[in-house]
Amino acid sequence: MPTVGRILGVDQGIVFQPAWVQADLIRSKQLSPVALVRACLDQIRSSDDVLKAWISLDEERALRQAALAEHEIQNGGWRGPLHGLVFGVKDQMHARGFPTTLGTKVLTPEEMSPPCTATVIERLEQAGAILLGKQNLHEFGKGGTINFPYGQPKNPWNPAYNASSTSTGSGIATAAGHCSFSIGEDTGGSIRGPSSVNGICGIRPTFGRVSRHGAVMAAYTSDTIGPMARSVKDLAMILRVISGHDAKDALSATEPVPAFDDELQATSENLTGSRIGVVEEIVNSSVHPEVMSAFNEAIQTLEKLGATVQRISLPLAKWAVPLQMLTADCDVAAWFMGTYLKDRYAQFDVGTRTRLVASSLIPASVYSRAMRARRIVRRQLLDSFNEVDVLVTPTNVTPPKKIEDAQERVGEESDMVPRLIQRRISLYPFSLSNVPAMSIPMGFSKNHLPLALQIAAKPFDESMVFRVGYAYQQATNWHQQHPPVKWS
Repeated sequence: MPTVGRILGVDQGIVFQPAWVQADLIRSKQLSPVALVRACLDQIRSSDDVLKAWISLDEERALRQAALAEHEIQNGGWRGPLHGLVFGVKDQMHARGFPTTLGTKVLTPEEMSPPCTATVIERLEQAGAILLGKQNLHEFGKGGTINFPYGQPKNPWNPAYNASSTSTGSGIATAAGHCSFSIGEDTGGSIRGPSSVNGICGIRPTFGRVSRHGAVMAAYTSDTIGPMARSVKDLAMILRVISGHDAKDALSATEPVPAFDDELQATSENLTGSRIGVVEEIVNSSVHPEVMSAFNEAIQTLEKLGATVQRISLPLAKWAVPLQMLTADCDVAAWFMGTYLKDRYAQFDVGTRTRLVASSLIPASVYSRAMRARRIVRRQLLDSFNEVDVLVTPTNVTPPKKIEDAQERVGEESDMVPRLIQRRISLYPFSLSNVPAMSIPMGFSKNHLPLALQIAAKPFDESMVFRVGYAYQQATNWHQQHPPVKWS
């Protein structure tokens, strides 16, 4: 007799359900992991020729793992809430059996051969999650790619629009129902940006919370791995599994890992007693009117939930963009100059090589001063948490832009703000400070493209970020809306 899960597997709407809903159906044996994998593959086949979310897939491997998961669950071997869920990873993380392309044609096949499997993938697979494949990204995870070697990523809400920065395929795939969740990487906003414009949720955890072993991390003091999913509850469930100290990562934190998802189950849906700070220097006249309107509505919702909202001034926040680009880009350029950039310059995308060569020309004395300045800016931001529990901003200060308008082609000085600064201004203060920051849906533009709310807290206080985000999602339904992806 077939389970309800196999019937649900025929209903393609299952791919848009939050991961926690899929998990509950799998645990209760109403949803077969095999049916879920097949539904995700159907969704990919029907839309990825346009969206270009994936670089590599291993369907047979995924189906074998799904069959094993189904057998284990049917026989009482349920491993936890991720057992039988389907995920993809930004192709910046090594996984044996998959090439690590880094979204570039600069590397040879031998250089793409993974030396190991990333700790984050190992932990997910130990929890029973099923790796489907590797997802598209900006070249070498740097941002600013003009011509994508594996296809131009496109926004599932409207393929004429940009799908944002480097974890772009991870944002697209999750929004389009290609997988239960994805794992992205955030240096300056590459989890939060794609989560914002694709209408999903994504969190950059505290630096050190998630092991980076087995991933290509060139911006050594900023790169952070985190989950991207369709609800805050999903993020909490996934982050609990992938967090924790790893001796293989020299910068891995030893901080205890809370039971994030259990905390949400126990928390009240109101925010009485919570102190929320609105960052004045980000929420100003540079914010697009449509974004500002949605943000004001989000603040009103948080106040109705019992939170106290106040304005917080961070006058040094505006320096986060140049300081982060000076330091993180120098880190990356130093990694490339002795290897690929000298010998294979012409093989790089013009956007990548321009950025890396410019960064390689920055003197060590300037880099050193910028690193010291980063600490001053960070200190101001951390001090604000003596007054409030979380800081909130729009994730992006403009609605999603068309692909050609979002490309970082800088031909003259007037291009700097709209093409380089604008998309980073709300993201980089939290990247530079290495604090947890999450993006969640907060509405739509007049063109029905997603807008997003960003919530940040002090280091290792992801629990507070989740609490505010979860309460907001219980009071709204933006995260329950999905792009009009067709399937056949």
